[in-house]
Amino acid sequence: MDRWIAATHGAELRRAERPVAVDLGYGAAPWTAVELLGRLRTAAPRTRVVGIEIDPARVAAARPYEREGLEFRHGGFEVPLAARPQLIRAANVLRQYDEDQVAEVWSRLCARLAPAGPHGSRGGLLVEGTCDEIGRRHVWVALGPEGPRTVTFATRLGSLERPSDLAERLPKALIHRNVPGEPVHAFLRDFDRAWAAAAPYAAYGARQRWIRAVRDLTADWPVADGPSRWRQGELTLPWPALAPRL
Repeated sequence: MDRWIAATHGAELRRAERPVAVDLGYGAAPWTAVELLGRLRTAAPRTRVVGIEIDPARVAAARPYEREGLEFRHGGFEVPLAARPQLIRAANVLRQYDEDQVAEVWSRLCARLAPAGPHGSRGGLLVEGTCDEIGRRHVWVALGPEGPRTVTFATRLGSLERPSDLAERLPKALIHRNVPGEPVHAFLRDFDRAWAAAAPYAAYGARQRWIRAVRDLTADWPVADGPSRWRQGELTLPWPALAPRL
């Protein structure tokens, strides 16, 4: 997720005078915030990261790791910052919430993002999704101040048996929609078929098989990125392509 953010949102962070990124709900240890700072500064060296946690004990435990560009605060979805951030990352935060709560949380967080501005700025970015315990499989939704933009599937290719294995890491907005009749179910079905058809490319490695499968998917699905991202084990689609049916 951090790699994708740096690649796709780095220009927005560089454009900001004082870029701020939020690691919302970083958990029992501050490592994700520490890693986020390191990754983002490769793309935008002036970026500051603020880790925000609802549990005061976790904030206190993280404070010894503060340094230039990294701090920790107590808070939640209100995002207690004076300035609107250019990025809010919320990984594994909404999985314990009900599906019907997601839209309200998204709206609340998007309202805290930096607004769109001049010189091509699209405003801040909310990245919300779910991953496994060691980050090998991850699916996230990217939202701007205007609402949902894209859905990205990412995996460590060497551990992937079939693309639909990512279904268990769908974000809360989609995980209960992986049923016949819903777009995300149709997409994962087609991805598995493309993956099976690309089996001969496995002789050249899982990466080449993934690239071939994604390339075949573009015939029927509006894939939003290209080979440079596919090589990373990623695939991004516009949100409307997978949005739940009412």
